[in-house]
Amino acid sequence: MSDIPHVRDLAFQYEVIETVSPLLRRVVARNPSPFTAQGTGTYIVGRGQVAVIDPGPDLAEHVDALLNGLRGETITQILITHTHLDHSPAAAAVKRATGAITYGYGPHGGEVGLSGEEGADRAFVPNVALKTGDAVTGPAWTLRAVHTPGHASNHLCFALEEERVLFSGDHVMGWSTTVVSPPDGDMTAYMNSLALLLDRDDDAYLPTHGPAIPKPQRYVRALIGHRRQRSAGILRELAKGPRKIPEIVAAQYPSLDPRLRIAAGRSVLSHLLALIDSGEVASDGIADGNATFRLKA
Repeated sequence: MSDIPHVRDLAFQYEVIETVSPLLRRVVARNPSPFTAQGTGTYIVGRGQVAVIDPGPDLAEHVDALLNGLRGETITQILITHTHLDHSPAAAAVKRATGAITYGYGPHGGEVGLSGEEGADRAFVPNVALKTGDAVTGPAWTLRAVHTPGHASNHLCFALEEERVLFSGDHVMGWSTTVVSPPDGDMTAYMNSLALLLDRDDDAYLPTHGPAIPKPQRYVRALIGHRRQRSAGILRELAKGPRKIPEIVAAQYPSLDPRLRIAAGRSVLSHLLALIDSGEVASDGIADGNATFRLKA
C-alpha cells in the first residue's frame, strides 16, 4: 500500500469549546470508536452570530456543551456534511433550542450498508438544500459547498474562504482511510470526488474526526494512490482464482483489527463493484457479501 502521511494526535477536552483559529472553535463529542477516532468534532464558525458544522450524535451532554458554551451568541445556521448518526442527529435539538436554519445536500440517499460504522440518520431533512458552489454567509465569513459523494451520496465539504480551509467531513480524514460502503457508498464516485479536490488550493482540511490535515493536496494524492493499489491487490488475488470477499479481506488486510473486518469487507465490495463497472471483474450473481468474484475473461 502507498505511504499515507496520517495525522492522528489531537489535543482537546471533551465537552469544552476550544479555539482553533480566529474564526473557528471546536467541541468534541464523547463518542470515540474505531470509526470516529476521538469522537465527532463539531465546528463553530464566526463570533456573535455563528454557524455550527456537524452538531454530532444525539448526546445530551454534547448538545448542552455546545449551547451552554455559546451563551450570549446566536447559532443562526447548522451545516451538515452528511447524514450518518455521528454527524447530523444533534441538529434537531440545536434547531429546537435556537431556531437555526439547517443546510445540507439533502436527506439520506440510500441504504447505509452493513459496514459496522455509524448508521444512517433518516430523520434529517435540511431547510435549505445546497449544491456545489452555493454559499452560506455570516458576519466576516463565507462557507461554500462542495459536493463530494463517495462515502455517502449526500456528502458535502465546506470551504471557509477567509481562512482557506476545507471542512472535509468524512471524505478525507487524517487519522484513517474512509469507509466506502455500498450501496450509498460508491468507490467510483469517491475517487472522482478525491480528484476534484486536487484542483483546489486549500491550505488545510479540517475533518469531522481527528486533527487538521496540512499539505492537503499531497495527502489526497496519497489517498488516491492507496485506493489504486488496493484495487490492484484485489485483481492480483483474483488472478489466483475465484474468491469471496472474506478471502480477499484476509489476504489484503493481514493485520486487521477484528472490529474493522466488516467495514473492510464493505470497502472491498466497493472496489469490486467499481472493477465490475470497468469490465475487469465478474461475479456469479448479485454482487453482495455472498457472491464469488473472478477476473473477467
